[in-house]
Amino acid sequence: MLLKYFYDDRLAQASYMIGCPDAGTAMVIDASRNIEPYLQAAEQHELSITHVVETHIHADYTPGTRELAALTNATIGLSAEGTEDWQYIFPDDNLQLLHDGDVIQLGAVKIEVMHTPGHTPEHISFLVTDLAVGDQPVGAFTGDFLFVGDVGRPDLLEKAAHVVGTANTGAHQQYANIERFKDLPDHLQIWPGHGAGSACGKALGAVPSTTLGYEKLFNPAFNQANEETFVNWLLADQPEVPGYFAHMKWLNKRGAPLLRELPQAQHIREMPSDDIVPPDALFIDTRPPADFAKRHLPGTINMPISENNFTTYIGYYVDYDKPVFFIAYENDVMDVLEALFSIGIDNVPGYFTDEVLADASGTIKLLTPEEIYKSGMKILDIRSASEHTSERIDGTMHIHMGEIPQRLGDIPKDEPLAIHCGGGIRSVIVTSILQKAGFDNIVNMSDGIDGWQKAGLPIVQS
Repeated sequence: MLLKYFYDDRLAQASYMIGCPDAGTAMVIDASRNIEPYLQAAEQHELSITHVVETHIHADYTPGTRELAALTNATIGLSAEGTEDWQYIFPDDNLQLLHDGDVIQLGAVKIEVMHTPGHTPEHISFLVTDLAVGDQPVGAFTGDFLFVGDVGRPDLLEKAAHVVGTANTGAHQQYANIERFKDLPDHLQIWPGHGAGSACGKALGAVPSTTLGYEKLFNPAFNQANEETFVNWLLADQPEVPGYFAHMKWLNKRGAPLLRELPQAQHIREMPSDDIVPPDALFIDTRPPADFAKRHLPGTINMPISENNFTTYIGYYVDYDKPVFFIAYENDVMDVLEALFSIGIDNVPGYFTDEVLADASGTIKLLTPEEIYKSGMKILDIRSASEHTSERIDGTMHIHMGEIPQRLGDIPKDEPLAIHCGGGIRSVIVTSILQKAGFDNIVNMSDGIDGWQKAGLPIVQS
């Protein structure tokens, strides 16, 4: 048996290729939209990719399932489990609908489908046995059911797709999954779909894999007193849901278009104008926050590609019905396009490089925590609710960064306001959004609450 691991840091998303070298066949699980790494791995190990499968309809990224199958002529394996509303409707002919107990055979590698609903109704996992070694399973691809130190959140359908009542049902289903997995051997390796930083759970570990025995010992999901306490624990303190998740659910149910069929983004060498960039377009500047603060085009929103959370941040603000234009350093252009495509932002008519900034007049005023403390100005904390609850500056307003466009009316416009986050990155994004909305009396707190604490200024801790 051969196993390859692939990881997208921005999405905290893991995908895998499993194969049988003797048979020369392989299967890819939860492929990312950039399929080149799988093609290279298959060529390196002289394998043919015969199956491309998904564990569920993803909410956080656009899979490369159709893309990879189109190039390799592989069979697409999708769950046929779950409710009628959450069945795949891919247009492809080479589909294999998978049910609990179905088996995919890759030479000596046996892959059994397990219906593990809860994170989503249709969710499946894949139990792997290497028959060349023995008849005991060696591992399981658990997708967004079981993570290192956590399990997949059950509330996304309710919060992202507004399907009322599914969070509680999903939590009970996750409990049933845990009980089912308690009967599997402790040596079973667990290959999860996400790592630390994903919004698909609340406390994912950063270790890429684990064993079931270890999770039985240390994962809180295996150590709740009963079903009721499990459900209460699982539903509590889940992170904010990025707005783009709803569109991902819609798109991934149908299958994303092939990238080769999309219009190519053009390098625009003229200065931006309303004739080139429509006023309702999302126009982002992907340079680092420090560069943006020194000089930028007024009306652009800073969205630094250098940050691993780029896709989450832009996902808070993107409107999939409107085009996206961006400014980037030349060396970052392809990276930006790949990141946009990874969450289904396909309407990208064009981009600019930094020469258009030669005469740009936009700046962001930066003040140190000490200067802000001495001034007594109001402070807006744009971190997550859990971050704010854990430790905060006394008297601050709190609005999560993803809610800023909807809550502009709650933000004072007639007095100085300092914006802060954890380390000074997210606050530049929000400051740029407020500038675009007409706020001209705002400053960014350099180094965020980390800098505030290092300066020895007072903090409220829970």
